[in-house]
Amino acid sequence: MAQESSSEIEPKILELPVGTGASGWRMESDSMGEVAVPAGHYWGAQTQRSLHHFAIGEDRMPIEVCRAYGYIKKAAARVNGALGRLPQWMARLIERVSDEVMAGKLDEEFPLCVWQTGSGTQTNMNVNEVIANRAIQLAAGGTLGSKHPVHPNEHVNMSQSTNDTFAAAMHIATVLAFHDRLLPAVTRLKDEIRKKACEWVDVIKLGRTHLQDATPLTVGQEWSGYAAQLEGALAHLRHATDGLYALALGGTAVGTGLNAPEGFGEKAAAEIAVMTGHPFVRARNLFAAQGSLDGMVAASAALRSLAVALMKIANDLRWLGSGPRAGLHELNLPENEPGSSIMPGKVNPTQQEAMVMVCIEVIGEDNAVAFAGSQGNFELNAMRPIIIRNVLHCARILADACLRFREFGVEGITLDRERMQKYVDESLMTVTSLSPVIGYDKAAKIAHRAVEEDITVREAAMKSGWISGEEFDRVVDTAKMVGNPRTDLGC
Repeated sequence: MAQESSSEIEPKILELPVGTGASGWRMESDSMGEVAVPAGHYWGAQTQRSLHHFAIGEDRMPIEVCRAYGYIKKAAARVNGALGRLPQWMARLIERVSDEVMAGKLDEEFPLCVWQTGSGTQTNMNVNEVIANRAIQLAAGGTLGSKHPVHPNEHVNMSQSTNDTFAAAMHIATVLAFHDRLLPAVTRLKDEIRKKACEWVDVIKLGRTHLQDATPLTVGQEWSGYAAQLEGALAHLRHATDGLYALALGGTAVGTGLNAPEGFGEKAAAEIAVMTGHPFVRARNLFAAQGSLDGMVAASAALRSLAVALMKIANDLRWLGSGPRAGLHELNLPENEPGSSIMPGKVNPTQQEAMVMVCIEVIGEDNAVAFAGSQGNFELNAMRPIIIRNVLHCARILADACLRFREFGVEGITLDRERMQKYVDESLMTVTSLSPVIGYDKAAKIAHRAVEEDITVREAAMKSGWISGEEFDRVVDTAKMVGNPRTDLGC
């Protein structure tokens, strides 16, 4: 009877906490030879080579990508085990360590820089090595780096390539970032703005177009526009997320599925869908999924769309809160901190300014994503790390900015009603209501006369003789000029 191979003999699996407790260095090897690695870490030779050759700046690969890889490695092990390609004990062990990766217990083991190979190979191997060595440690306390059955390429990376898995990890990480952080933060901001809109639905204020006085509207109507902008941005984000559910798994090197069993991609994607609660599937066309990153470019564009809306809102609020003596000052913005190191009592619109800067950053990073997305060559886009770094960074800062902006920049806003009423009373554009009665040209002359003589529109109209005071008061009724705000807003 043939003796079982070492990979078929189930070792004793130990319950060991994360960490080696070792110091100094140990020798690890890869296809290029031996490399000394820190004994206190789980990574191996390829990770150490990357740390040496790509010591560029301080931009680390987003940890979300490495955690997303945990889902992929767990799904792959489960499918390979079910197909009989991996011994069941090894599949279960890889799954167990993958759970630790997903839970963030091994975050310190992923030190690589964003600026590495454009496919993300070093990050994939970093994950493979960490999972393999942690599994070796758990398998009867094996020596890290030893010739043990759990191999980073042969077992942890079985049926996979960086070219399909890194693209899948990008999609998984982005979907989770959008659903878990960004969408809830934007929704809460939108809901708070909508609440303010209904609170101020009947407060009449002066409208402005071209930075000039325009006809009246209500504060609620103005703020309903902000809420609608955010609702539109949320729709763009949700639509972009739908385009990320397709995973490149099963394509391996160039999309043909070499070295992967038939149906592997579908089965692995189905496992990830169950684990995450999101409807991930294998991409319909693996060549497009690996040769392009169109879904990520669309996700970045949705982030830009949100940034554009938020910048408009933030700029409006800081202008409407300008003053307090020489600005518009229709809004009393929350006072969070002193605004000047030299001018006592000065308070600045800091939350609005922070939001504007975040939006500028997002728009800039989206330009980089679009450019990188255009650089797919033949069967691979090799600009992946910069794309996922920018998308996740933008999602993170937008989510955080929305939370802070809502809490410290919107919730405490109050109205300077006296100033608002003064602007309405002094407005020239209420003359617009006279056009149907006395004609456009006569109404324009009344407005010009009010400016030239520095009098109110009503006084200018009385001097013109074209309309009586009683008729003017009946026609120029600001409450009638704003339409039906409660009906329009559903408040």
